[in-house]
Amino acid sequence: AMATAGPRSFSAAEVRARCAQGACLVSCHRRLYDLSGFVRLHPGGEQLLRRRAGTDVSAALDGPPHRHSANARRWLEQYYVGEIEPGDEQVTPRGRTGTGVGTGYRGTQGYIQSLWGASGAGSRVNKGYGDLVDWQKPLLWQVGYLGEKYDEWVHQPVDRPIRLFHSDILEFLSKTAWYVVFMVWTPVVLYLSWVSYTSLAQGNTRLFASFTTEYSIPVYKYYFPFIFLLGMILWSLLEYLIHRFVFHMKPPASNYYLITLHFLLHGQHHKSPFDSSRLVFPPVPASLVIGFFYGVLRLLLPEVLGLSVFVGGLCGYVIYDMMHYYLHYGSPKKGTYLYGLKAYHVKHHFEHQRAGFGISTRFWDYPFRTLIPEETFKKED
Repeated sequence: AMATAGPRSFSAAEVRARCAQGACLVSCHRRLYDLSGFVRLHPGGEQLLRRRAGTDVSAALDGPPHRHSANARRWLEQYYVGEIEPGDEQVTPRGRTGTGVGTGYRGTQGYIQSLWGASGAGSRVNKGYGDLVDWQKPLLWQVGYLGEKYDEWVHQPVDRPIRLFHSDILEFLSKTAWYVVFMVWTPVVLYLSWVSYTSLAQGNTRLFASFTTEYSIPVYKYYFPFIFLLGMILWSLLEYLIHRFVFHMKPPASNYYLITLHFLLHGQHHKSPFDSSRLVFPPVPASLVIGFFYGVLRLLLPEVLGLSVFVGGLCGYVIYDMMHYYLHYGSPKKGTYLYGLKAYHVKHHFEHQRAGFGISTRFWDYPFRTLIPEETFKKED
């Protein structure tokens, strides 16, 4: 049998040259990683990674300010390109000094060795080594056979696109560009808002009119913004409840169909969190869910009042889907609300899958006690 080639070696001069050309290469001891394709997605921001280009990040992986999870370290291995030549471990472009080995050695090096063995020769993640599914075939019909291994497997994210179906038509319908959601539902929100407001302006809408005429409460047109806002608040609660109790149900290991359903609804997103075509809800299945909630509101509230609450909720959904895409692909400025929310959501994906269910807001994580805890670091003596 032909011997497999070992990892490629890189000199410090070659790493410096590549970084000068715009590449983002970092090392972890002697292992070298090319993060050029990941810098925009990094939750800490692109500039943070750019500043570390050409340096050893082993200490930085253990923080502060952030201690990287086992999944984050596994994720890093996907970008492995080779080894730093002996004696050149501390790559220091543009006169900077590396971050040093520091406290990162035990955690990072031990983790790498546990994954690839002490030799560390080659990235088996890149080659799909040891994966439980065949990535060359549609995944939807495979995952149900993983059984008790499914939950752990689906929460070990990878940076690669997912194919769900054999059928090209079904595969096409399962993917959605972010702007499609905005284009489809924004006109609906605007039209139904106009219908709701003009209907309320007629002065015929009264609350509790089906129970009593004498004590019914008139609903005036200038109430519309507040009813609309109520709908948005109700959506934020619904967003939390669906994400926690439907999308994060733990399917029984023995039930092939529930595992398959979970993967279709949400598992695929956790397995490949940066698959840009699967970050928002396709309009066809979304319309069925949206229609269901409209029917519920029509049963519970007077027609125009129910429509006013509904259109606020629909607006909340559109904002949620746009924000969800941005939290994965946007680069919010450090210190902003969205910067904190992006870091929070990435922690949900990589480390705290049983917490942090709020996406457009963390508000509901407080009363339901699912807030992701803040990281603390012991002060060194």
